[in-house]
Amino acid sequence: MKFLIIIPAHNEQDHLAFTLDSLQRQSCKDFKVVVVNDGSTDATSEIIKKYTDQDSRFETVNLEKSLHQPGSKVIHAFKNGLQTQNIENFEIICKFDADIILDENYLQEIDNAFLHHPKYGLVGGLLYIEKNGKWIYEGNSNKHHVRGPVKAYRKECFIAIGGLRETLGWDNIDAVLLKNLGWEEVVLPELQVKLIKIKGADYTVKSSDYYGRYFYFLGLNRFLAYVAASKEAAKSRSVLFFFSIIQSYEHCRSKQLELKISDAEQKIINNERWNTLKKKWLKM
Repeated sequence: MKFLIIIPAHNEQDHLAFTLDSLQRQSCKDFKVVVVNDGSTDATSEIIKKYTDQDSRFETVNLEKSLHQPGSKVIHAFKNGLQTQNIENFEIICKFDADIILDENYLQEIDNAFLHHPKYGLVGGLLYIEKNGKWIYEGNSNKHHVRGPVKAYRKECFIAIGGLRETLGWDNIDAVLLKNLGWEEVVLPELQVKLIKIKGADYTVKSSDYYGRYFYFLGLNRFLAYVAASKEAAKSRSVLFFFSIIQSYEHCRSKQLELKISDAEQKIINNERWNTLKKKWLKM
């Protein structure tokens, strides 16, 4: 199966070469990489050129710097890269980050998973970070969710869900929609991906404003948003955190900010959240 790998990159001079080197070392050679240089002001473009000059499988797209909006910025760059390719020439569509290192058999194992399991729609490994000289599991509580830096979609699944959405929560929206359509999201725990840059907002405690906007753009109704807010507040042991999240969520509602999902998709997401709530918390 042939891979199309899109890598959004903004000021990644310290990390990108590690990612591209790991791709060149892959035992699976049937892929194309499109690095989207999203308005970098460092040496990112020069690093990309080293690979595009020597390897025809590597291409680049140069953008003016897009607005910094969590979620939407990276997918805006991804879509610009995707538009330069005819996806009919590929079987697997990947959105990778510019700061990961893949084992040499990573793509081959993803390929094998898709070949042997026709219902697999989204596949990826687990993220590991360096701590005290050792690579340890990044620590996300859900080991069954393919994280944003390592998304690999079967083309038919990618098309069926309407691609990726330029919004906060895009990497959870995709999982809900594909499951609703009968596809499976699968994490292969034996595939360990090294994450060499820790993004502060992604891997530490997030702000109440982030959670409020996240729950809104995910399409959660008021009841489910409040339940989700209470869960995050409980983690922080802060009643004030709960009210701050709700304030952010309600602000988005009052402004009627545009959602990147349809009414039908919003209903699917809420139903999935409600079913999960009943299963985990209400034991129904």
